[in-house]
Amino acid sequence: MAYIPHPEFKTLYSIFTPEPDSIGGQLNALRARGAGDDPLLVATGSDVVIFPGSGRPPLMESFRNSTRGFVELTAISHLGVALPFLVRMRELGDPAWEAQAHRLLDQIGKVRAVNTVAYWRDTVAVEAWAGVEDKITDMVEYSCAVTQDYLQRGFKDPTLFTFDHLRKHFLDPIGSKDIPVPMNDMMAGTFGLVFLDIGHRIIRWLRQQDIDWQRMMVIISGRAGRATAGLTWATNTMCHLLWQASGQKLEPDRLYVAPHSPPLALDKLADEAGRTALEFQFRQIWFSTRVTVEVGREMYAGYPSFKPMIENGPVIDETTQSISEMPAVQSADDRRAVMTRLRFVMEDPAQQLANSVARYIVDALCASNNTPAEVVVPGFTNIDYPRRT
Repeated sequence: MAYIPHPEFKTLYSIFTPEPDSIGGQLNALRARGAGDDPLLVATGSDVVIFPGSGRPPLMESFRNSTRGFVELTAISHLGVALPFLVRMRELGDPAWEAQAHRLLDQIGKVRAVNTVAYWRDTVAVEAWAGVEDKITDMVEYSCAVTQDYLQRGFKDPTLFTFDHLRKHFLDPIGSKDIPVPMNDMMAGTFGLVFLDIGHRIIRWLRQQDIDWQRMMVIISGRAGRATAGLTWATNTMCHLLWQASGQKLEPDRLYVAPHSPPLALDKLADEAGRTALEFQFRQIWFSTRVTVEVGREMYAGYPSFKPMIENGPVIDETTQSISEMPAVQSADDRRAVMTRLRFVMEDPAQQLANSVARYIVDALCASNNTPAEVVVPGFTNIDYPRRT
């Protein structure tokens, strides 16, 4: 006989949760209506929407779909992982690796042909990169040339397609005349430049708004990166960005990461009825967590309270063998920490890949009054990429 809960137990269960007319549902809605004057910020993987409260129209800024240069620099960053992936495919006996390698080689040549200072300065035209377009062009040319050379030599000598050789002669060569800049450094540099732009624009936009950060309700909504990533303050880049943009006025316990919340339907912002319904929907989502927090504080007053972790992680040195949280970066030249963060974001499924440099870049931007030219980007600013010939 199949198990089915007794109707009387099921009815008792539904009186508290999860139905809209349950005790929990009604308290959530009650608090959402009562906080209608408080500002609400909803961030997705591509947009930030602020509902100022009191019926005022929402404000919106996109940071992913309109990000100039994101595709270009990420494509170059991918060169550093494309070869390791091909090596792994070859190790597993997949014959497709060679066709993919030739496809990559051919496309790199096409990119080299269009990689010019004028393209980065006049077409991409990212404000945060003003004045370093020439160096970006050098970095792209160097990365493409090094990858092409490795592939061409590997086709002639397949023994080059091993992880040991790849680390020593492509990813992390030490004192090499042929590979003066390890590709690992390039990956840190491209990550850093992309987030320099995103961080600069979002920080500036947020600071231009009239926001009462201490009353702000924040939801990080939906998927952020990999399916397993960005579920906590420590693993979601937007959390630290918002906190620093607020001048550290945003209360960390007022920010909730909600990966399973419904999509933020931007088309509903076009008319007043849609905006009102969407705003109330997300206010209820915020309070579906908040009311439990508020009641829990009263129920267990006198016991130790919860405090979100927002501090930097541990400092590592040459003796550190493993870590369980993201290490702190002491400076842009703290290469061991930067490289460890690159490894960490690939190994820890909870991490967004951008976390490798995001926190450092955000802190540096805020320390310089959001001035990109004053930020030292790991893997880029203090690195001498060979000049194009």
